[in-house]
Amino acid sequence: MPRARHVARALRCALAALAVCLVASADPTLDKVEQAARLRYDTQVVERVQTWRAALAGMQGKSEAEQLRDTNDFFNRQVQFLDDAVVWQQKDYWATPLEMLAKRAGDCEDFVIAKYLSLRQLGVADEKLRLIYVRAKIGGEHSSLTQAHMVLGYYETPTSEPRVLDNLVGDIQPASRRTDLFPVFSFNSSGLWVGGASTASARPTERLSRWRDLLARLRDEGFEQ
Repeated sequence: MPRARHVARALRCALAALAVCLVASADPTLDKVEQAARLRYDTQVVERVQTWRAALAGMQGKSEAEQLRDTNDFFNRQVQFLDDAVVWQQKDYWATPLEMLAKRAGDCEDFVIAKYLSLRQLGVADEKLRLIYVRAKIGGEHSSLTQAHMVLGYYETPTSEPRVLDNLVGDIQPASRRTDLFPVFSFNSSGLWVGGASTASARPTERLSRWRDLLARLRDEGFEQ
């Protein structure tokens, strides 16, 4: 009898794993991204893309709070934080998720872009997400020193206090607890907001050349934004 239970449990696990694989393979966008990985990189990079796909498949059907947590954890654990000067030999480069997984390294913008696109793939509405450029206080509570940084904000409703996904802080906190961050501007696919403005001042493609360049590379990899 114990052996029968063991076999039944193993079968259930196998079926669950198969279901995850089927969900992952059913995404035409990620099919294209994986195909781009196969054409451009070695098998290790393809395997990283497959791991990402499996992680997203496992998040399907979960609450948005769980998807936020799992997405934040996935990239914070899988990718090393390094400056663009080290990774790309450039002062500032916004990498696609595929490019970041290929390097297995990226800076704050790269983490935010990957988390944003992952959550959009999971069905989180664009209006709930913003890429937020901030000045981050460094050097302790009484320091006046700041440095440029980017985080991802999640707005449950249009008037909600955003929750902050950050590659430097493991847990997702409401913005009021992140007293070390000073917003400069924020944006998503449809709008750009300056400071704490409640209405968008422009479309990001009109003001952000790096966003335009990123979108072109995303389209080339199979993303439709």
